[in-house]
Amino acid sequence: MTTRTDHKPDWTGRRIELEVGAVAHGGHCVARHDNRVLFVRHALPGEVVVAEVTEDKGGSFCRADAVEVLKPSEDRVEPPCPAAVPGGCGGCDFQHARPEAQRSLKASVVREQLKRLAGLDWDVEVEELAESPLGWRTRVRLAVDREGRAGLRGQRSHRVIPIDDCPIASPGALPEVLRQRWKPGAEVQVTRDGDGELHVTEWVRNQRPRFAVGSGTATEHAGGRDWQVDASGFWQVHPAAADTLVSVVAEFADAAPGATAWDLYGGVGLFASALAEQVGPSGSVTVVESSARAVESGRRSLADMPQVNFVTGLVEKVLGSSEMDGQWPDAVVLDPPRKGAGRAVVDAVCDVSPRRVVHIACDPAALARDVADFAANGYRLAALRAFDAFPMTHHIECVALFTD
Repeated sequence: MTTRTDHKPDWTGRRIELEVGAVAHGGHCVARHDNRVLFVRHALPGEVVVAEVTEDKGGSFCRADAVEVLKPSEDRVEPPCPAAVPGGCGGCDFQHARPEAQRSLKASVVREQLKRLAGLDWDVEVEELAESPLGWRTRVRLAVDREGRAGLRGQRSHRVIPIDDCPIASPGALPEVLRQRWKPGAEVQVTRDGDGELHVTEWVRNQRPRFAVGSGTATEHAGGRDWQVDASGFWQVHPAAADTLVSVVAEFADAAPGATAWDLYGGVGLFASALAEQVGPSGSVTVVESSARAVESGRRSLADMPQVNFVTGLVEKVLGSSEMDGQWPDAVVLDPPRKGAGRAVVDAVCDVSPRRVVHIACDPAALARDVADFAANGYRLAALRAFDAFPMTHHIECVALFTD
């Protein structure tokens, strides 16, 4: 054990027997020892484990991995991937738990965040998208080490973990890519599109992407339409997610015929297509998206819907610009990045008094903060559905409906 200049003992490398408490946001569980909190990965609530401290910055908490399980939970199973262990890949958080238990853990996290950050007691059920928690990931970003080997990052680390395959990836998508050698320090994007075609793109800093396999344009199918999108851009990685989400968004939005609707952080316009069907030719849908490539793809895919208008720019800037002047949307859909919409965007949306706001969120804490901001503007949470769009990981997709 070492001592730092702050005179607090450094627990890094120390092994401690712990009784594990509740799950916490971020893929770990909470335990306590000597008046300090430990965030423990590879553990489950109620277990007794030996945990090795992996990170201690001297504050009130540190991070640890469960390296030995003395009293296992009934929900514990053997991880299907040999890299899903302490010191291994950082991508999967819950491979050691039954799929039903994973969904229960995620539901607990969403409930806790809504209670803590928004003051709401809300019953949450996480719905599965497919029977198998494996073989679902259609888009994988690999890192390349100094020897040119592609792999996945370690937990909270830039270290590249060499692998032969990944059980949550689309079957057969990775092995050949992992056998090849790539530019050291590059990143490799592997995408299997909706037609089953493989696209492999090598990204090297300050260089144009190289399409090693495929054209770089992926064909996807969702919302009853075909989409031509950037194979390295954003699209839902679970093959059942896009259709599920667009169906729920359409149900929640319920935009009136002839009305105006907004699709903020709209990407290629997946949700805009559903809104356009609802408002019809006499209505209008404005999509705001910062990626010029996504906007270009969206305009091509929705060329048959003249009521859809794309605006390229950051949502927080576009909402205060002349391009949105005079619009009073009946429904607003927003699908912000992981950090959430934030107070300024929520305020701007509420200022135009939409009848309904539909919020898609992939981070429970960010969602809860936005729920609180909507409440401050007089909008209540009317419905919430949560989906296990990322099995084996701590990530979750939620769709929330707000009404005034």
